[in-house]
Amino acid sequence: MESYGTILKRSREEKNIDRDTAARETSITVECIRGLEEEDTSAFPGEPYMVGFLRNYAEYLGVNPDTVMSLYRSKAIQESPVPDGLFVKHKSSFFIPIIVGAGIFVVAGAAAILIISKFSRANKNGSVVVAQDMGAKTYELTDKPLEKRLFRGDKIVYPSEKGKIILTVSDTLTSFGLDTPVGTLRTDLAEEAELDVDGDAKSDIIVYVSDISSTEASRGAEVRMLVRRQDSDMLPIDEIAIEDASQNPLDPQRHPQTVILEDNRAYPFTVNASFRGPCEFRYRVDRKRSSENYFTNGEVVMVTANNGVRVWMSNGNTVKFTVVADTKNYDLEIGKAGQVLVEDIKWVRDSEGKYRLVVVELD
Repeated sequence: MESYGTILKRSREEKNIDRDTAARETSITVECIRGLEEEDTSAFPGEPYMVGFLRNYAEYLGVNPDTVMSLYRSKAIQESPVPDGLFVKHKSSFFIPIIVGAGIFVVAGAAAILIISKFSRANKNGSVVVAQDMGAKTYELTDKPLEKRLFRGDKIVYPSEKGKIILTVSDTLTSFGLDTPVGTLRTDLAEEAELDVDGDAKSDIIVYVSDISSTEASRGAEVRMLVRRQDSDMLPIDEIAIEDASQNPLDPQRHPQTVILEDNRAYPFTVNASFRGPCEFRYRVDRKRSSENYFTNGEVVMVTANNGVRVWMSNGNTVKFTVVADTKNYDLEIGKAGQVLVEDIKWVRDSEGKYRLVVVELD
């Protein structure tokens, strides 16, 4: 059977697509595409990135992603070291009676404990009370993103206007399932979905799944959840949070501006920065404290903003930006090789009251 890397490479070559074109159309760096086709896991900062890129790249090439993921999992299992517990260690026959006796004693003791526990916890009608699963955890959503590995039975508390709503993780195999008052809502790997959990026809939370197994539900799912702000509380001070383009026009010669999208309202958006080379990168979200670090090829930064993001970069050509807004993806090519840049990606409002998400190059 062919390996997943061979299948991906052959499919790309049959379609006469080079790696540069594939990288541009998928927002996956050339180095990561090479890593997928050559099955080089060192090209990725972690397994969640490789799993997400592998599924997206397979779908882009028209290859069955489930087949590719199955081949990847099989290879990962084959290459993993055999646990010490699977090796049979030969014991002297002198110890066999001792081991057998000890085993019988342990089993008898465990059975006695279970029987005593069962009868001691029976109620007056003789029915047995089932103990609650202590493994399940409860998390409460706030105005900050929740990033956790969730397992079946875990509960998420969503603070709605009508009170708290309990969401229960029901599935962590292939897709992430969440039991809500309106039914089970699912999110696939590497998908960002806006979920309506109370049936009011409005998005309540944003869910992004970065890692989930197609063979082992017990591994859980790596999930990022964010409360979706509604129009009434999204931008409480428009005059300050969003620039009014009619009162403070930007000189197109001094501040080149590119419009990403237009809408009759503003809402949170996500910026994904993928690095294809070394770069000193700093960003600030919604006028909060800025963060700065040195990034190299294959690393990714993801931030979510309500109003705007300001980014500084030492080499504009080494960063590929993808903006996710209203469940749509917009790819941005901002800088040139060696160019030091400062950019704003933000909402502005025109004289007619409409909103534009724009990229503004600053001095």
